[in-house]
Amino acid sequence: MKKIYALALCLSMTTVMAMDIDERKILSLNEMQRNHILAEMRALLQGTQQILHALSKEDMMAVARHARILGKEMTHKGEDHLRSVLPENFMQLGMSVHQSFDQIATDAETLKNPKHTLIQLSDTMQHCITCHAAYQIRTTELPAKAESHPAHHNHH
Repeated sequence: MKKIYALALCLSMTTVMAMDIDERKILSLNEMQRNHILAEMRALLQGTQQILHALSKEDMMAVARHARILGKEMTHKGEDHLRSVLPENFMQLGMSVHQSFDQIATDAETLKNPKHTLIQLSDTMQHCITCHAAYQIRTTELPAKAESHPAHHNHH
């Protein structure tokens, strides 16, 4: 019975959320800028999964290794072209995430405490949630070629 109630609650919450108007701030980026940010977000997500996997094995050296990759060193990979087009708050949130991963790496090496790292990772992911709740990305360029046969998508 509890499972059915939980499922019904999830479905009703999803329906309510789907009807909400997206009021997040729009970041207008060109395709290259958008791809850069999305690639970085995918790398952060993958790295977080690798950290969690290493934590499940209590392999704190692997935790440190994966976290260090996501630290401030990651930001040196061509972000200067984004500084002029992204809001300061967006950039600060991004930098706080990278700084957090550097701290996770340092603490994993020195404290070797998986629970401490889990708390840090949870706090870091709160920055991700805050950013995703505040912003959406839209491209400023139209696709190279519009869909020539949109009716083909209406298969029943």
